[in-house]
Amino acid sequence: MFKLYAVLFVFCIFSCKQQQPVPKQVDGPPNVVLILTDDQGYQDLAVYGSPDIDTPHLDGLAANGVRLTSYYAPQAVCSASRAGILTGCYPNRIGIHNAMMPDSKIGLHPSETTLAEMLQERGYKTAIFGKWHLGDHPKFLPTKHGFDEYYGIPYSNDMWPLHPQQGPIFNFGPLPLYQNEKVIDTLTDQSLLTTRITEHSVDFINRNADSPFFLYVPHPQPHVPLYVSDKFKGKSKRGLYGDVIMEIDWSVGQIMEALKTNGLEENTIVIFTSDNGPWLSYGNHAGSALPFREGKGTAWEGGQREPFIIRYPKKLEPKTIDVPVMGIDVLPTIAELTESALPKTIIDGKSVLKVLSGESTESPQEAYFFYYRVNELFGVRYDKWKMYFPHRYRTMEGQKPGRDGLPGSYAYVDLEEIELYDLSNDISETKNVADNFPEVVAKIDSLANQMRSRLGDALTEIEGSETRETGKAE
Repeated sequence: MFKLYAVLFVFCIFSCKQQQPVPKQVDGPPNVVLILTDDQGYQDLAVYGSPDIDTPHLDGLAANGVRLTSYYAPQAVCSASRAGILTGCYPNRIGIHNAMMPDSKIGLHPSETTLAEMLQERGYKTAIFGKWHLGDHPKFLPTKHGFDEYYGIPYSNDMWPLHPQQGPIFNFGPLPLYQNEKVIDTLTDQSLLTTRITEHSVDFINRNADSPFFLYVPHPQPHVPLYVSDKFKGKSKRGLYGDVIMEIDWSVGQIMEALKTNGLEENTIVIFTSDNGPWLSYGNHAGSALPFREGKGTAWEGGQREPFIIRYPKKLEPKTIDVPVMGIDVLPTIAELTESALPKTIIDGKSVLKVLSGESTESPQEAYFFYYRVNELFGVRYDKWKMYFPHRYRTMEGQKPGRDGLPGSYAYVDLEEIELYDLSNDISETKNVADNFPEVVAKIDSLANQMRSRLGDALTEIEGSETRETGKAE
């Protein structure tokens, strides 16, 4: 009997060892997984303070990674923000403004080097599964910008005939679903889109476990219209919006499980963030930017301050960091981590690896600049300060928000004088202290003028000298 137990014990030990994932890329360059949501608010994850949305997988990612609390999207709107992340440039430098409409005559210029192209040159397999929104003309599709594979939609998921304002304001055609450069379907129901994107992502990881890869997962959700699969419908205390976030959290869990199964957890950089703040006019179908002011479409903190989590066990110890960082810094940081060559053209981002690793508590950028619309400089983040120049912005304050997929109407406010806020003491930007700190105002104004001399400012009729021509469809 003893011999039988001994044999069974040895068999059990052998079987358990056989089931453990075998690391396949221990010493090679790290894989990169970039997960980007659409219109998600800062507070829409449990780990960022949500009181009513469960996000266990993202909470776990944050617990084992670096969580930024002062990360800024490059701009407060879809196309521009994505351009900034993928190229390391302020979007206005490369001629990308606002959110591109279907059949746009412009797109990301072929001469720009994207994160995918940079890593492709390094020998990486590359894929994007989700929303592109940097030009739907054939010359602007992801496969022309460094991605080997593409599955998803070319622009926002509300740009379709079912838009609530179709007719009076919009005249959208069918929403195409792409596989590489071919339209394989037109969507009338988006309930399974998050699931399909996740399945493609997991399959890509499984197929490329033996070579370095870059996986870009820009989810179309939680941009309205909100859609969720049956497996998460009615699960959240936050209603449909919370259900959608919970499904995205599930998707992150599936991707992490695929990395673990293939023995790639330790040698993969995983980043999670959003393109801009919540679309507040949609009321209960919008996220929350609390405790920050305003949301999408504004340069106030709620418009661009977003969750940002990065996990890379080989180089980054778990911690929370409040040093300002912007999406333009993603490309040069990934370049340093993967030992890739930076683009030959001018970029604005800088590697923040020393900040992420804890080696430094100072941002390599002296300041960050908040442009909007067509090259209008609205504000500047400098150290603990945020300063705004006179401009017009939209707000839902005092307005009735929409409900259940229908938008409310914004009011528009003219900011008539420079306003300065001390974010270390006034995170919600409620007290203008410009009169109390004239030397800070003068310093930030000087920095702004330096940037205006480079990239221009439509608000002051200054044209930039370093901007590059945008792509134009032939």
